[in-house]
Amino acid sequence: MKDSRRSRLFLGLLLAVALVLITVDHRSENTPVFGPLRTIVTSAFGTVERGVSTITEPIGGFVGALAGAQGSREQITSLKAQNAELEGELSSQRIDKRRSAELQAMLGLSGLGGYKVVPAQVVARRASPGFEDAVEIDAGTADGIKPDMTVLNGQGLVGRVVRATTSTATVVLLCDPASSTGARIENSGELGVISGLGANGNSGRRIMFRLLDSTLPITVGTRLVSFGSQQGVPYVAGVPIGVIEKVEATPGELTRTAYARPFADLSSVDVVGVVVEGPKRDPRDALLPPAPKPAAKPKPKPKPATTALPGGQAPPQVARPGAVTPETGPANQAPADPGNTAPENTRDGDAAPENTAPDNTAPDNTAPGDTRTPGGRDGETSISDDEAA
Repeated sequence: MKDSRRSRLFLGLLLAVALVLITVDHRSENTPVFGPLRTIVTSAFGTVERGVSTITEPIGGFVGALAGAQGSREQITSLKAQNAELEGELSSQRIDKRRSAELQAMLGLSGLGGYKVVPAQVVARRASPGFEDAVEIDAGTADGIKPDMTVLNGQGLVGRVVRATTSTATVVLLCDPASSTGARIENSGELGVISGLGANGNSGRRIMFRLLDSTLPITVGTRLVSFGSQQGVPYVAGVPIGVIEKVEATPGELTRTAYARPFADLSSVDVVGVVVEGPKRDPRDALLPPAPKPAAKPKPKPKPATTALPGGQAPPQVARPGAVTPETGPANQAPADPGNTAPENTRDGDAAPENTAPDNTAPDNTAPGDTRTPGGRDGETSISDDEAA
């Protein structure tokens, strides 16, 4: 009991002293006695506080990290799930946008040609018995699809239906080696047969075309459309097929062989249309894409203008050394004058005299009948030695 009273007394005394010091410090903030003292005490305790904080701060951070680790993991997991969801939505939007464009192109082509189609989407690509290149679509007999129906997309011919169930159908592609269809050359009635090349066709990027008449010309850039069958089975008429890229010479054979690039990308078929009813009239070449324009020929460079001399005369033309012209003869030199010939054995630096021959001009009062020497120039005459004597 005695110790408890002393403890309470000592605690009360400390509290009283603390209150006195706080009161004095508050009231004597600007006094010259307590101001410097407070500054010294603050600096000392501030140094101690910084040291303690330097030691305890990493420990406190570590303890806080351990306490919040579980919450951080949950937050990271939630953010990853949200990111994956957003990426999936963005990818779906891109796929939907692309499929929408393909669907619009396919409906535009079928509407222009007068085909009644059932839209479908490729759900799988697998080999079918007897065929190498075939795809599975998500439409079947419940949608009016039957075997031997034409399949196309927004660019051109894709293939034909070979098998159909209630909700799915198998389509053999145009590039399959077992696939063949009649084709017609653009703006012509010439016929041929399209055949697939399978693995030799660079993943459906090339098909073979055989022209029935080997005497007819066929060039690179020629475009092909489907010829069509009776009642549009298995192919309707007028669907774009491809463009010729290579022609092979086949001497001695009854047909001519060429290789064409299909308009439809058979390696990545997605949205297609199955023709359930053909057109009443053959669209002919109306569905072909616009032909590429030929490259513009370069304009010829303008010739430099020649300056006319006074009097309407053209400037003299300088001939190259060794050139022969009617005016100057070979080597662009004037004909030699027997009477005005420079000596051949001139030394270096010596110039040949201009007129080494004697003056053979006739006097002004030359009698008529004087003869002209062979070496004389036009308009010059000379007299013989007898007459001079």
